[in-house]
Amino acid sequence: MKDLQNSWYVASWSRDIGIGEPYAMSILNQPLVLWRTPEGEIRALEDRCMHRGAPLSLGRCVGKGLRCSYHGLVFDDGGQVVQIPGRDSAPPQARVRSFPAVDRHGWIWVWMGEAERASPDRIPDMMPLDTPDYHLGPSTYDFDAEARLVRENLLDYSHIPFLHADSFGISEDWATTPVGLTELDDGVEYRRWVLDQPLVPGSPLRMDVYSVFSLRVPGIIRLWNGYYPLGTAAELDHGVPPEDYPGVKNVNSSSQAVTPMTDKTTRYFFSWGPRKDCGDETIRDGLIAIAGMAFAEDKIMVEAQQREFDRAPERGLLALPSDEGINTYRKVMARFLREAGELGDA
Repeated sequence: MKDLQNSWYVASWSRDIGIGEPYAMSILNQPLVLWRTPEGEIRALEDRCMHRGAPLSLGRCVGKGLRCSYHGLVFDDGGQVVQIPGRDSAPPQARVRSFPAVDRHGWIWVWMGEAERASPDRIPDMMPLDTPDYHLGPSTYDFDAEARLVRENLLDYSHIPFLHADSFGISEDWATTPVGLTELDDGVEYRRWVLDQPLVPGSPLRMDVYSVFSLRVPGIIRLWNGYYPLGTAAELDHGVPPEDYPGVKNVNSSSQAVTPMTDKTTRYFFSWGPRKDCGDETIRDGLIAIAGMAFAEDKIMVEAQQREFDRAPERGLLALPSDEGINTYRKVMARFLREAGELGDA
């Protein structure tokens, strides 16, 4: 299935783009250059000077704009050439495409479709790295695979005990416990209790775990896990635990984004960490290290999938009940593509 053009995509962490520092990123096969103006505002242009095709991300910031380092053309922050060395003026057609860009929730978001349809109100609420009640740490991973495979890997909880036996080290209960699946207006959500699990791998302390996972179009993820005393799930009739429920030992949260850079490359943004009453920076760093091991395992498998699908695209696949979340998300994505007039041969 193709990726949605008329949508906000995460281009970088906010902290990675400084004032006057051009930053290169590709989204949906479109090379971009991003930078902050002296006022701290984010700008995004096509990363290609129309003179000789030089990447503008190799240029320098001049005031609010950019100077191409090859022949010195100066672009304003909307993509118009305003200065050509040796000429008194620039022709009006000397410009490159600009893209709406927003700094929000600790990420830089870029709208890749029709600019007049861009509304920052469509950016989902996420948990920034500086959320006061949490110790959150960031990571970024690149996959030589299409974004669809990365998203569907994250949607598929049934693989975790097997592929990640050496990293997460969790029981097969995470693959076999039924998931409460809800189709959202813009994605899917899982909610479930997994009973009688160790507080951390190898711990003798056993807990009931309540987990909430959502994936929203075009690839925005929120994850929340709470570890409660044994019997809590039964006491609550497997319902949602109150925010102030006593005895919780471990609460952690994660914000994630899957951004298609090209048809066969994907960048994955990931944050994770404990609530401050459940852990400190050391716990956070340990979680990020474990996640790094797990995503290295994912990378090997997902890239191998990509190679196999490229080799034999006509081969069919066996459907399993655990694919329900993947199939529901595909249905939601198809609706978004259809409503945006982008479905085509998706």
